Amino acid sequence: MSRKPTLPRARPSVKPAAKVLEAAARPVEVVGQTLERAYKQARQLAVSVTSPPPSPPSSPTKGALPVSPLAVAFPAMPPIAGVRMATARAGFYKHERDDLLVMTFPMGASAAGVFTRHGVGSAPVDWCKRHLEMTKGEGVRALVVNAGCANSFTGRPGADAVRRVCSAAAKRFDCRQRDVMVASTGVIGVLLDDARIVHRLPEIEHRLTDDGWAAAAGAITTTDTFPTGAHAVARIDGVEVQISGIAKGSGMIAPDMATMLAFVVTDAAISPGALQNLVSLYTRSTFNAATVDGDRSTNDTLLLFATSQSGAPKISRAGDRRLAEFRDKLEQVLMDLAQQLVRDGEGASKFIKVTVTGAQSHASARKIARTICESPLVKTAFAGEDANWGRIVMAVGRADEPVDRDSMSVKFGDLFAAHDGLVSPAYDEAKMSAYMKNAELEVTVDVGVGRAAATMWTCDLTKRYVEINGDYRS
Repeated sequence: MSRKPTLPRARPSVKPAAKVLEAAARPVEVVGQTLERAYKQARQLAVSVTSPPPSPPSSPTKGALPVSPLAVAFPAMPPIAGVRMATARAGFYKHERDDLLVMTFPMGASAAGVFTRHGVGSAPVDWCKRHLEMTKGEGVRALVVNAGCANSFTGRPGADAVRRVCSAAAKRFDCRQRDVMVASTGVIGVLLDDARIVHRLPEIEHRLTDDGWAAAAGAITTTDTFPTGAHAVARIDGVEVQISGIAKGSGMIAPDMATMLAFVVTDAAISPGALQNLVSLYTRSTFNAATVDGDRSTNDTLLLFATSQSGAPKISRAGDRRLAEFRDKLEQVLMDLAQQLVRDGEGASKFIKVTVTGAQSHASARKIARTICESPLVKTAFAGEDANWGRIVMAVGRADEPVDRDSMSVKFGDLFAAHDGLVSPAYDEAKMSAYMKNAELEVTVDVGVGRAAATMWTCDLTKRYVEINGDYRS
């Protein structure tokens, strides 16, 4: 799991797994019957074209965002038995870049997923949830992902676009529509032009490879500044199995799935039910413990696939003792991906770990930690390298959870800023200022009412965040 960062900074450690088990465009344009008829006519015209349209002209004026100073190098990710993948340029972006990813899986593969609980879900999320429930996660054969258009808040036309994509993929890869998973990311409120995807499928079919993780990670990005990947090896009953994953997400990141897409694949043989228990459990301590700006998306999707091609025995229970090492390594992969998303937070210059101890319950500790992590005043203080512990105390109080003011303490790294409800007698402004210049920071708050604790990861809030989001659609 360890690899050398782009900058010589230590990576945050990942604790072993717990033993318990458990979206540069306009708003929606298809409104009313007149526009719906126009859309159908355009679709009929597109279908009548027998050869793929040429790729849209590139825009040389669109520059890439500067790479995050917290970036880490993309890891070595060997092929996963049974998985093939390819990317292409469908043209959802004006500038030259791949924005379409297709993965295929062998007969007998299993799938499980965790999705956004956002009140305005997307058509791709609706499709995956419905068909995973229908198939119980059995028989998944393909995954189609596009960047540049979220296809969210697009009504029935958006759902129809997803169905056409899955129908075309099913014919291309000789499977049923329901065996195709789909995901989209990009601007919310823009209808997916599914013809862009469908016309690229023949090209993609002839370029499928078992060794394309870096390209896959790059194709699904939006405002991300570096591709995100993670890999681990585990043993199941003495047989080596591989776990690899990619993810995207830089802004609109918050708990309850974090705002992201993530696709993780293993060659282990694990039943869909066990996969679902695992992915549901470890989402809590990884992606749901990461926040960049407190905003959740309509498209959050985490899919876990098992190809059963490793030769390891099939496991049907998530609690099976033979899965002990696999569970630890799976959580490590998910944690690595989640933390990389925070490192690539839009405009981020600080990677921050916030731990709350002495809370009445884990849920209370988690709520306090999240309130600290998502406070604009706290985050801007970090951006200014100011150990303003008063802002942290403010955030703790407005979490509306039980705390003992006179017992509360606040630490930056090993340095106490406050202790027993007062400024620490050992407070040293020079040492605090020096510590705050680090790119990776730790804050610990003890609220003095119990024994529960929780940890979350966040980043600072800089002027660059405002610039990126002010220009997002243009």
